Amino acid sequence: MVDSEARAREVAEYRGRKRREARQANIQRQSLDQLLKSRKEGEKRLLPLVVKADVHGSAEAIAGALEKLGTEEVGVQVLHGGVGGVTESDVILAHASGAAIIGFNVRANAQARDRARRDGVDIRYYNIIYNIVDDVKGALTGMLAPERREKFLGNAEILEAFTISKVGKVAGCRVTEGLVRRGAKVRLIRDDVVIHEGELSTLKRFKDEVREVQVGQECGMAFANYQDIQKGDVIECYEVETVKRTL
Repeated sequence: MVDSEARAREVAEYRGRKRREARQANIQRQSLDQLLKSRKEGEKRLLPLVVKADVHGSAEAIAGALEKLGTEEVGVQVLHGGVGGVTESDVILAHASGAAIIGFNVRANAQARDRARRDGVDIRYYNIIYNIVDDVKGALTGMLAPERREKFLGNAEILEAFTISKVGKVAGCRVTEGLVRRGAKVRLIRDDVVIHEGELSTLKRFKDEVREVQVGQECGMAFANYQDIQKGDVIECYEVETVKRTL
């Protein structure tokens, strides 16, 4: 009887554990599916705008021109395009959506102006469509993540690898192309395969620490927190530049 009760308890605990694991796995699978979906679709950043114009044709032309702007990463979302002056309801909509208001040949009434001041909503007035497009293009450019580009500086071949007490492995090198610079990023390449990326802990010419070493010169280099260097390895030196992007 005792054995059967204990066995029943074990079975119940096992089944309960399996149900919990199945629920957890389902949650994780859903999260992964959502992640893959968002990666596939891309998380486009949108600049929300409310557009008011003097005539219907102008409102349509402005909305059409703005929606053509952007890239796969950024774009314009016209929340509302209408005819007539900027009203308090336009300001409420803009505030709720984090949008700015564009007025083309129209102005905001007193209630809308007061509400905009109170809520911190930006109302901009224009009388030339090109100026609207130009300003919005500038705003979208500011929303683009800066691009990181690599700038190759030079290569150095390891002629000999030494072990120095309190320092570790030091590479005796000759710069074969370009230059190597202290503070830049480096890769260790063995048989055309990158085996380490990091930074230099030292760059010496003879016994002195130097800022850079030019092609044809010999130098001593050591990697920060890395020791596996061999004769014949190549050290590639490069910098990463942050470039402001434009549409």
